[in-house]
Amino acid sequence: MQTQQCQNCAAGTYSLGTSVAFDEWDNLPTGFVTHGKVTREGKAISDCSNSTWTPKGDYVASNTDECTATLSYAVNLKKTGAAAFEYFYPDNSIYFEFFVQNDQCQSTDSESRWMRISENSWSQHKVQLRKGNNVLYWRTTAYDLSSAAKPVLLRNVQVSGVSYTSECFHCKPGTHSTKPGSPRCTPCPADTYSNKGATVCHECEKDKYAVPGSGICEPRPACTHSDYFYTHTPCDSEGKTQLMYKWIQPKICSETIEGAVKLPASGEKQSCPPCNPGFFANSTSACEPCSNDSYSNGTVCATCPVGTEPMLGFEYKWWNTMPSNMKSFIIRHEFSNYNRRTAWEVAGEYVYTPPGDLDTDYQTLTFTVPGYRAETTVKDTEVRELSRITFIFETVCSADCKFYFKAGYNSWFGDVVEEWKATNRKQSYSYLIQNNYTVSFSWLFQRTEKYNMTRRYSADAAKIYSIHITNVVGGVASQCRRCALMSTKADSTCVPCPPGHYMVEATGVCKSCPPNTYVRASQPVGKSACIQCGPNTKRNKAFTTCLSDCKVDVQTKGGVLLSYDFSPLSNVTGFRSSPRFTNKGLRYFHHFNLGLCGTERHMPASCVDNVTENGKVVKGYICQSVVVPSDIRSQSMVSSQPFVIGDSLIGVTTDTTLEGVTSPSWLFPPASPQLPDVIFYYRSNDATQACKRGRSATIRLRCNPTVTAKDYITHPSNCSEGTCDGCSFHFLWQSQHACPLCTKDHYREIVSACIQGIQRTTYVWQQPLQCYGGESLPAQTVSACVTLDFWLKFGVSIGAFAALLLISISCYFWKRTRKLEYKYSRLMMSSGGKECELPTADSCAIMEGEDAEDDLMDLTHKSFFKKIKSFSRERTSDGFDSVPLKSSSRHQHEEEDC
Repeated sequence: MQTQQCQNCAAGTYSLGTSVAFDEWDNLPTGFVTHGKVTREGKAISDCSNSTWTPKGDYVASNTDECTATLSYAVNLKKTGAAAFEYFYPDNSIYFEFFVQNDQCQSTDSESRWMRISENSWSQHKVQLRKGNNVLYWRTTAYDLSSAAKPVLLRNVQVSGVSYTSECFHCKPGTHSTKPGSPRCTPCPADTYSNKGATVCHECEKDKYAVPGSGICEPRPACTHSDYFYTHTPCDSEGKTQLMYKWIQPKICSETIEGAVKLPASGEKQSCPPCNPGFFANSTSACEPCSNDSYSNGTVCATCPVGTEPMLGFEYKWWNTMPSNMKSFIIRHEFSNYNRRTAWEVAGEYVYTPPGDLDTDYQTLTFTVPGYRAETTVKDTEVRELSRITFIFETVCSADCKFYFKAGYNSWFGDVVEEWKATNRKQSYSYLIQNNYTVSFSWLFQRTEKYNMTRRYSADAAKIYSIHITNVVGGVASQCRRCALMSTKADSTCVPCPPGHYMVEATGVCKSCPPNTYVRASQPVGKSACIQCGPNTKRNKAFTTCLSDCKVDVQTKGGVLLSYDFSPLSNVTGFRSSPRFTNKGLRYFHHFNLGLCGTERHMPASCVDNVTENGKVVKGYICQSVVVPSDIRSQSMVSSQPFVIGDSLIGVTTDTTLEGVTSPSWLFPPASPQLPDVIFYYRSNDATQACKRGRSATIRLRCNPTVTAKDYITHPSNCSEGTCDGCSFHFLWQSQHACPLCTKDHYREIVSACIQGIQRTTYVWQQPLQCYGGESLPAQTVSACVTLDFWLKFGVSIGAFAALLLISISCYFWKRTRKLEYKYSRLMMSSGGKECELPTADSCAIMEGEDAEDDLMDLTHKSFFKKIKSFSRERTSDGFDSVPLKSSSRHQHEEEDC
């Protein structure tokens, strides 16, 4: 400072010049501040003040609960500088961000605040800083609510651009600097140590040891059975192998101490087992893969016969050497850059986890494939099987051990597919691979989560007996399968069967499936390969699955045919369960996305994991994820742990059971007896430890004309998360669009009275209305009509006319009777009054004109009817009217008697 000149620091010290560095984390360095808070203020029921970043000596570790932990450092730069640090971010269930703000709390420009998952043990990150005040923030929040998350680790924080330093810093114990002007100190190697400000590292005594970077040496413990492991040597040129014991490296125990065990002698040489299927033994007894057009059972390669093709993949069931596409390593939270070769060891019939240094270590085995063979293009709404991986395993534990199976696109970024706890008998597990991104698989074994420097559970182990994966690019074949032939010629080449056809194993001929069936490749060959579509579904054009066009016809118990159109409900619909709270008070929901139905172009429902930048996306008819309200970034919701509930549609019916899936009616309020619920059945064949047969879902569509919303979906009252067992999900969807289409039977007509010659016909819906859409209600009609007054007048007139006619007829017959009486009296008078004497003629002959005379005697004028009668009277040929007299014959008889 006196000469204002820069000088080299002495050996044993270091200086960063215009930078500051933080590599010791026994306590939080000066300037660093950490605090914890609830993700959403006001939503908590407990305190998060203890959920902070914790110093661990060589690094600082984040929290692993649902609280938000922030670590900050404020610095004033005299010139433009940079901030660099190393981090270990292994768990994608934790949200981890880093950003910089100025003294006005404004974030500076940055490519992304979102930190990437670590590709290896430690990742590096560097950002540019502006002159002036800068505040660096590291912030984490865990969103894995089902299991313990792995913390984010931070170390070697360095900031450049600060004022010039006026002092040199001594190297910390376990490090040294041999030359003047060192910018940093070098850690001491294993079995050496150093004190503060050391220029060299000193070797430990023979009965002591030290791990790399140690400031002291510790006494070597006596060797025990936990300090060595067994393995099988590779086959030698004679085809022999032997059991061999090795010390765990680095070896820290001593064999010379009293009570120490010795390394057991190696076993006798034995004949090597055969190579794994698809490989053959060369002249040096090493196993090599067969060519692409051949197969083997592990001994000799053979060419596939004409009309067959090799079933490519990898199958490992003999473990004399670790396969080239597998590797093992240890993940240790305390020293996450720790790497040891003995994480998994081969043992002939299986590969296993030998004793480790710490019981909390994650002993990891990874298996990577280059990709999968091309498949026929499949729509997003269809389930495809690119490949399938199957493995047989066993765990033997005396503590709370855990065994994980992960799948992803590399060994460091993968999702936990399944987890097993404690002892598990020998069993098989199979996982369906549906996309080309899943090319890396990992098996992790941890003996206990309770940290202890001593090895108490070294005998606990995991064993994998076999691993088999199908349809792999660059794979080998253990057998050949018959394929369809283009012709019957001997040199025919294999081709796939056309869509909608399956191959008959005996002949290799492609046979068409029955109507409305699809082909499932995983089914046994034969008729069982054709799967019948369920009720109200149709197979797609590719013959790979069954779909519903949202139009459904069902028949009630009364024989009434009802037609439905659920197209207004076909778009992807999201809904949530009731809120839940963790023990820290974090509020979260179970969020569901549902794509009810649709054709091949219909977009499926999808659920995402957006905790990390490269989040997982699952697609199907219905899926679920855990959603947490968040205020730590621009997105208001953080979604994690997505999985598919139903990726295939079984059928649509009113029955409560379909193909083994049941929709209990008691889960929801009873439906109308005249209008039953229409039930959509879905299934996902992805089996888990809890759901051995996969998951299933039922959606009850219930007609409710009063509900206009398209997302009124409810859960069972006694299973608020939509499921009671975690495998079968049930939901009730009420909507006016769930009603049957209206027909003529749903309305009636009302005819009004005739008013002023006009009559109106009105149509109204039958109540209660239980239909929607379909046939519209007819408009009101108007027609002409005749009123009651007209008919009354018409009736009176007709009555009066009839009465008049009746009177006229009565008068006519009355007059006629009088006339006959008069004529009879004249006849009697003409007989002279003598008894028994009649006129000689049988009838009275009346001269023409006599009627007129008679009429004049009775009436002055003739009536109208009388005139008509006179004109129509019948006359004789002599001009006289003939009038028959019935009494003349009687008088004749009387005369004869006389």
